Amino acid sequence: MGIGDILLERGVIRPEHLAEALAMRKSQGMRLDKALVELGYVSELQVLEVMSEQLGMPLVDLQSIKVDGDAVRMVPAKIVFRKHLVPIEKINGTLKVATSDPFDLYAFDEIHLLTGQQVQPVLATSEDIDKIIKMYYGVGGDTVDEMMSTDDLEVVSKDGDSEDLLEMAQEASVIKLVNEIFLEALNERASDIHIEPYEKGLTIRYRIDGVLQEASLPTEINRFQAAIISRIKIMANLNIAEKRLPQDGRIKMQAGGRQIDIRVSVIPMLFGEGIVLRILDKATVMFTLPELGMGPRDFAIFQDLISRPHGIMLVTGPTGSGKTTTLYAALSAIVSTEIKVLTVEDPVEYHLDGVNQIQVQPKVGLNFARGLRAILRHDPDVAMIGEIRDLETAEAAIQAALTGHLVFSTLHTNDACSAPTRLLDMGIEPFLVTSTLEAAMAQRLVRTICKECRQPYEPDRAKLPKDFILPPGASLYRGTGCRRCRNTGFHGRTGIFELMVVNDAIREKILARTTISQVIDAAKANGMHLLREDGWDKVRAGITTVEEVMRATKA
Repeated sequence: MGIGDILLERGVIRPEHLAEALAMRKSQGMRLDKALVELGYVSELQVLEVMSEQLGMPLVDLQSIKVDGDAVRMVPAKIVFRKHLVPIEKINGTLKVATSDPFDLYAFDEIHLLTGQQVQPVLATSEDIDKIIKMYYGVGGDTVDEMMSTDDLEVVSKDGDSEDLLEMAQEASVIKLVNEIFLEALNERASDIHIEPYEKGLTIRYRIDGVLQEASLPTEINRFQAAIISRIKIMANLNIAEKRLPQDGRIKMQAGGRQIDIRVSVIPMLFGEGIVLRILDKATVMFTLPELGMGPRDFAIFQDLISRPHGIMLVTGPTGSGKTTTLYAALSAIVSTEIKVLTVEDPVEYHLDGVNQIQVQPKVGLNFARGLRAILRHDPDVAMIGEIRDLETAEAAIQAALTGHLVFSTLHTNDACSAPTRLLDMGIEPFLVTSTLEAAMAQRLVRTICKECRQPYEPDRAKLPKDFILPPGASLYRGTGCRRCRNTGFHGRTGIFELMVVNDAIREKILARTTISQVIDAAKANGMHLLREDGWDKVRAGITTVEEVMRATKA
């Protein structure tokens, strides 16, 4: 009985599916199993399960087994890439090879001749095989292998002219290699790509969940450093001949139907030009309010704050703490056909439906303050200013709030209670701050424990921070590390929050210009949880770890 008949008998496919696949096999010469997968009627795993039964060949989950690195290195990269298989174990003269195509007998014969080992094929999905190949042969390893085997690509010296660089960067193989670097970053949910030249070669690191992780690369990639950098500069419309000055640009690209914006920063360094690419992927960054990670109390208060008719709502924290994402989520929650929302941003990172967004243009004098004054003449109900940086912008925000507008903005302070003090330091009068400031919310991002490898453990209570209270008998959680989380134990991030709502007691402290500690005491009396307290709640809930909260906050 053939694969099609077995799948039909098990009810996985219908007769018309089989007929369509048979027609494709006849017209395109495609194998029946591949045609069924191509048409989307079965998954590759379902086909492999049937093959495993038919051929008596084990089906392995490469994500749950430890691959033998020595076995991988026994087979030349060219065969691995060409035949799309990977050795995973060597025992007593037998090499276990994972493949998604058990009918490619020539590949097994070739490996046997090259290694002198008996070959035992096992089945695995193409996706799992791809991950192992990337891990051991590097991102873009097949492309680099092709480039090394041809003489078409001439690698020029540092003194080579820009025309040679231009030709080299336009090579199809270089374009493919750079695309693979970008795609790997998107697949790994990276927010940034760091391309760093050192004396001994090129290093590429991805920032995943806020932490830099080195990408696995073939060592031969060092030969193509100039080509890679030139290709990225061409994509960003930068001058490839200029290697002495910093340059900034932007790349727009499509990936799987998603519109991706990439901000490019090039800086000349000791051993070549370093590049940092900030990936702005709306699909992965746009959150709704419930997805931000606020506790029930803060969430209810925040929803009330963003629905008020006027006043200022500030979100504070360092760069990269998710302030803009929070404001976007807030705007998305309140935007409707009944209200007009305008923003002034530097830069406009994501486009929001129903929101009118303005890009700051310092070269022509369009700064935050001037932009805000301009948009107030457009009759907005809600205005968002990317950041309050100076007295002029702060005064414009205060004026907007006094004239009946709801204003959202960000501020660089370490905690929520420092926000009014920061406005006072800029030169705003205390009575104006108390009249307009509705609330300030500080936030940080912490990595969340990977759900695939999350396990409870009993901590050493003597080593826990003094301000962290763990009930007797309670366990904590941590990730043991798996392929989904790149063996980090973390996958994704969530926010920890400190929401200060301005009440009469806090207004009195601001008017009296008291110390920040007195404002904190008044805010805590009003029910405010500190950043660390919110973090500890998430640790006890098994969302993150003690170490993550300590990394993101101070005692």
